[in-house]
Amino acid sequence: MQQRSMIRLGVPLAVAALALSACGSRTDSTTTSTAGSGTKTVKIGVIAPLSGNLSALGLGIKNSVDLAVKQANESNAVAGWKFEVIAVDDEAKADVGKNAATKISSDDAVIGVVGTLNSSVAQQTQPVLDAAKIAQVSPANTNPTLTQGADAAAKKRPYANYFRTCTTDAVQGPFAAQFLLGQGIKNVATIHDKKTYGQGLVDAFTAEFKKGGGTIVSAETIGENDKDFSTVISKIKPNAPGAIYYGGEYPQAGPLSQQMKSQGLNVPLMGGDGIFDPEYIKLAGATATGDLATSVGAPTESTDAGKKFLDQYKAAGYPEPAAAYGGYAYDAAKAIIEGAKTSLKDAKDVKSARAATLAAIGKVSFDGVTGKVAFDEFGDTTSKILTVYKVDGGKWAPSKTDTFK
Repeated sequence: MQQRSMIRLGVPLAVAALALSACGSRTDSTTTSTAGSGTKTVKIGVIAPLSGNLSALGLGIKNSVDLAVKQANESNAVAGWKFEVIAVDDEAKADVGKNAATKISSDDAVIGVVGTLNSSVAQQTQPVLDAAKIAQVSPANTNPTLTQGADAAAKKRPYANYFRTCTTDAVQGPFAAQFLLGQGIKNVATIHDKKTYGQGLVDAFTAEFKKGGGTIVSAETIGENDKDFSTVISKIKPNAPGAIYYGGEYPQAGPLSQQMKSQGLNVPLMGGDGIFDPEYIKLAGATATGDLATSVGAPTESTDAGKKFLDQYKAAGYPEPAAAYGGYAYDAAKAIIEGAKTSLKDAKDVKSARAATLAAIGKVSFDGVTGKVAFDEFGDTTSKILTVYKVDGGKWAPSKTDTFK
């Protein structure tokens, strides 16, 4: 994940709910421009949580794809073709995501999908979309196995249709470990939520932290729906860790931080991109000051391309902010559109062009919002830039941006 070049703005859940009620259903199909006679339609799907605790992230993904599609139509990116967006809510649930992929893959006009937010959901959408030869480009999935298989010693790409514009936990976890070791923190306790993203992040962090001479004084887990963390905190506290490293997302991480501080465990909580959202700070409260998160890329507002994206997003009038993965979703949609420029050039219909689209996406190379957009032989982004953020004055502030080595 999810999660990344980011926008440090939040969205109240009530606003997200209002946006969803306006849609009237979990499926939102958007016609983005008026086309002339004889123009054919090609669709880009979005699979993301458009409702629930993670909707602040999912709605930012959907809107950012919509912006890329609008701009493609305005520039007549592919002559004779008009792009549309079809968005389906996966509720951040694997089974719902699989159904969303099935629904989208039944539409012969779909050439690619941007999503998902959660790695656990991607595990279910990958085979469905691959069977239909529909490209999937995730702005947020970070579990390494999605692109390199379960055997780290013998990497093998499971699905040729799958790409991502964000770096993986194999980079993000070690980056966090190196940062804490550089701060003189040698003893850390880990907690994860047992989900694919959280466990993978902690595993990668743990290996690098031990390699650098650090000690994991306690390794605990919680349930993804837990609200009371007193038991796990009581297990960790006697071991006197210098920090807590958490693998999971902000709905649990925020309350965990608040509760551990109130119980006298006054050390920083650090997590990955899954906690890098203003909602984390709201949930964690005033004691969140000093907590840390890694996220992929440089801060969006720190680059010219990022500033331009922010201005264009604001001008488009979306009711929700682009949030953590807006820039990556925009670049994911652009990668699909760039691929379509090649595959649809002489195609009679979308379905027959899907295989050629996959090949074309694998060869894209352009300067995006998040930096250079290109993919390696596994479908992973070639970019390895990450940023550590710290909670300061009630906001996430960048602390260190660097290229992982």
